[in-house]
Amino acid sequence: MKKIIAVNAGPRMGWNTDTLITEASKGAVSAGAEVEKFNLFKLEKYTGCRSCFGCKKEANKGHCIIKDGLTPVLDAIRESDGLIIGSPNYLSELTASFRALYERLVFQNLTYNAETPCCNPRRIPVLLIMTSNAPDDMYMNLMQNYKQVFDGFVGPTEILISGDTLQLKDYGKTDWPWTYFDVEAKKERHEKVFPQECKAAFEKGAALVKGTQ
Repeated sequence: MKKIIAVNAGPRMGWNTDTLITEASKGAVSAGAEVEKFNLFKLEKYTGCRSCFGCKKEANKGHCIIKDGLTPVLDAIRESDGLIIGSPNYLSELTASFRALYERLVFQNLTYNAETPCCNPRRIPVLLIMTSNAPDDMYMNLMQNYKQVFDGFVGPTEILISGDTLQLKDYGKTDWPWTYFDVEAKKERHEKVFPQECKAAFEKGAALVKGTQ
């Protein structure tokens, strides 16, 4: 049985990012895989890459030597058959939690050797999910950049973007008006478009296991 690791790099359980990751995980399970999920905001204390270069020693090749809350996640990904990872977009970037894992996941495989720049012996497929309250196409370049890096150091990567997301169930309970947004349009999109994105996440999760993504 294939083992898929799902990682939620967002803090809000049951909301947009978490929901899409859950649907992708269900798709993976439907294709016969086992899924283990990590919520980065619930882990013990961890940091991004500390630039210690411990992973550049032959004895630690491809292994981050820092031991903290991310260690079980990195170990699980290393032994898995696929990765589903999602993050909301905060201030035009993915979350600091995502970046911490991203740095540690990629840098351990970077050799700085022109002939063999990556020492990862076991490439796995990746589904990278981003949610945002901005339009779907606003951060396409950002996601393509992440895709390129994941392609090179982790494995072939598909991206799924869900934009213009619903942030609150009741915008009327905020202390001041959120006049940036057309609330009714957001609600309508959440009712009509977001279910389609959930279906796409399910299908991409299944394709991850079947090797057809």
